[in-house]
Amino acid sequence: MVEFEYVAVGTVEEAVGLLAEHREEAKLLAGGQSLVPLLNYRLARPRLVVDINRLPLDGIRVTDGRLRLGALTRHATLEESPEIARLCPVLAEAAGLIGNVRVRTLGTLGGSLAHADPAAELPMVMVALDARLTLQGPGGRRTMAAGEFFTGYLTTALAHDELLAEVELPVTRGMGHAVEEFARRAGDFAIVAVTALVGLDRRGRVEEAPLAFAGVGPTPVRVTAAEDLLRGQEPTADRLAEAARAAQEALDPESDAFVSAAYRRHLAGVLARRALGRGVARAVEAA
Repeated sequence: MVEFEYVAVGTVEEAVGLLAEHREEAKLLAGGQSLVPLLNYRLARPRLVVDINRLPLDGIRVTDGRLRLGALTRHATLEESPEIARLCPVLAEAAGLIGNVRVRTLGTLGGSLAHADPAAELPMVMVALDARLTLQGPGGRRTMAAGEFFTGYLTTALAHDELLAEVELPVTRGMGHAVEEFARRAGDFAIVAVTALVGLDRRGRVEEAPLAFAGVGPTPVRVTAAEDLLRGQEPTADRLAEAARAAQEALDPESDAFVSAAYRRHLAGVLARRALGRGVARAVEAA
C-alpha cells in the first residue's frame, strides 16, 4: 500500500471541495470494500483519501411514493430492513447475495454503484428498477437514470469533483421479483447474474417485466426485447422460455480466464428462465 494523506470530512461541501482541489489524486472512503483492495494491490495510488463516513448520507425514507436511499446506507441495512422488504424486496434479495457478512456490514450502496463492477448485484438491480441517482458536486446536484450512470468497465458518469449522494427507486410492492446468479464459490462475484421483476394486470397478463443482467458486458445490461415479448401476454412456461431465449440471443458477452463467451451466454439464458419463473410465481402470490 502506498502512502497517502487521510482526511475525515464532516460536510458534503467539504468533501466535494477536496475532490475539486485534488482531482484524480483524491479517492473517497466509505465502507472500503472497493477502495482498500485496490490500495493493497497498488491499483489505486491516491495522494489523498477522503473519509465520508460522517456525512449525513445514509438512511431510508419514502417521499411522494418513491423510495429514497442515502448513498452511505450499508448493504446489511438493505438486506435486513423491514421497509425495504415491504416496498422493494428485490433490493433486499440482491443485497443478501453480496460477498459475505463482513462485506455486507461495511460496504455501502453508493460505494458499490460508484465502483461499477459489471458483475456486482446492486448496479444490475438499479438498472432493472430504472433507478434515479443524485450526484453532488461544487455546483450543486444533478440526477440521472441508472442506465446512463454506468458508462463502461469500472467507469461511471461521476465527474472527478462529484460524489453519489442519493438513490431514488420506485416502490415495487405487488410485483414479483427474483435474483438468480451463478458464481464459482459462495461470496464470489457472479459469473452471470439476472434480476427479473414481473407485474401482472387483473387478467393475469404481464404488464411489465424488467430484466437485467450482470457479468455479460462492461456495464449492467437490460434486455428490452425480452420484456417486449412478455408485455400483454399470459406468462406461460413457453412464453417465459421464449423471452429467456430472446435475452440470451441479445447478449454479447466475452470470454475470460474463467468461462467462455458461449458458456456465459448459456448461463444467462438458464438464469433468466429461472428468474422469470420465480418472478411470475411471486406476482401471482401477491395478486
